[in-house]
Amino acid sequence: MSAIIDAVARALRDLFSLRVLWVVVWPMLVAILLWLVLGVTFWSTFSGWLTQGLDAIGIQTWLAEIEPVWIANGIQLLLHLMLFVPAVMLTALVITALFGMPALIRVVAERDYPDLGRENGGGMIGSVWNAGIAIIVFIVLWVVTLPLWLIGVGVLVPFVAAAYLNQRLFRYDAIAEHASADEMQRLFKQERGGWWGLGVLTGLLQFVPLLNLLAPVIAALAFIHFGLARLARLRAV
Repeated sequence: MSAIIDAVARALRDLFSLRVLWVVVWPMLVAILLWLVLGVTFWSTFSGWLTQGLDAIGIQTWLAEIEPVWIANGIQLLLHLMLFVPAVMLTALVITALFGMPALIRVVAERDYPDLGRENGGGMIGSVWNAGIAIIVFIVLWVVTLPLWLIGVGVLVPFVAAAYLNQRLFRYDAIAEHASADEMQRLFKQERGGWWGLGVLTGLLQFVPLLNLLAPVIAALAFIHFGLARLARLRAV
């Protein structure tokens, strides 16, 4: 647990570096603008899909019977937001993982691990493949469990989904440049509890207003610190 807390503390320290602050800003801006454009352009299409989904599970009929009408409209708007916010966060996380990580790794490695050799056990293809799996599982968890939100049972699902997404998305990229392929597999297996613990902790940040704007970069930095520290310890044995 101390290694997880230390990684997050170091991530918060590095957050205010000028090189890091730029990575904080642009992935989130791109994600928000992208989904605003898509939302406005395809609002009727998205609304139709949502209506079909609700109708398939019998909820749309229930909404149609609610009086006054503004309550039903409010519930539908809330459902739209429940899909929009995760979409923005997911997009920002993926952009950070695929395009922001190299800059963040340089910041962390130069400052805290200058002597750690680079074995380049991972690459862009592996990173994209890993991100694809993380995205698919995350979306399935959200879509399949969305109806449970209406009865309160699904309140824990977003936290589990966020934890899975973070640990799956960032652990690969955090050590891909420095670890060999064999070292990456060993760390994924040996430090599974640490990856998941860090995923839970950084995943919670996505649900804190304002702080969630910084969540992608905080998560990325924390996973880099944790991964490189575990790699250095592995090589020291």
